[in-house]
Amino acid sequence: MKIVIADDSMLIRDGLARLLTEAGCEVVATAENTATLMHKLDSVVPDAVIVDIKMPPTYTDEGLVAARQLRSMGPSIGVLVLSQYLEAHYATRLISDAPEHLGYLLKERVSDIALIVDALRRVVEGECVIDPTIVTTLMRRSRDPDPLMGLTARELEVLALMAEGRSNTAIAGRLSMSPKTLEAHVRQILQKLNLHQSPDDHRRVLAVLKYLQVQH
Repeated sequence: MKIVIADDSMLIRDGLARLLTEAGCEVVATAENTATLMHKLDSVVPDAVIVDIKMPPTYTDEGLVAARQLRSMGPSIGVLVLSQYLEAHYATRLISDAPEHLGYLLKERVSDIALIVDALRRVVEGECVIDPTIVTTLMRRSRDPDPLMGLTARELEVLALMAEGRSNTAIAGRLSMSPKTLEAHVRQILQKLNLHQSPDDHRRVLAVLKYLQVQH
């Protein structure tokens, strides 16, 4: 994979570039802010971009703004946003428009390069990847369970793993159930959330959005 890294910390940029290179990725460019990032993307076409959520000049949501710009430039480019702090509302904002090819991980994951590479591969393939810690925190913050109140405990487990961007095969393995049983749970979840089959909608993504919005 060809990767571009944007982070205002030279330590993060250089360290991540070295680890990704050792893991078999090709780091084609790095940038210390979003302006430099966009300039460098004029001459390189990466498979994925890793971008810090807070960078100069305001250190607020530059990474989210850059993610949206990247989607308009090339919808198939994977974008992995890193955050130093657990800010679940940013994750919800990130995937609210078009969650495909997007990921949101905590910066503490950088030390686990295998996890980072796995997340990059998944967003390049079109998946939506949300840090498990964020999903767990959203579950604990729940104050109003509606419209999830109709889901069983097992269905909530399945939906939580869906929110992490896990495939049916991965979820079935995690929960020690057969793929057929898992598919039945997913059908029940979609039915209970009133997400009916439509050529214009991605029901699995809509279910995850409902989950994140309710848990926030």
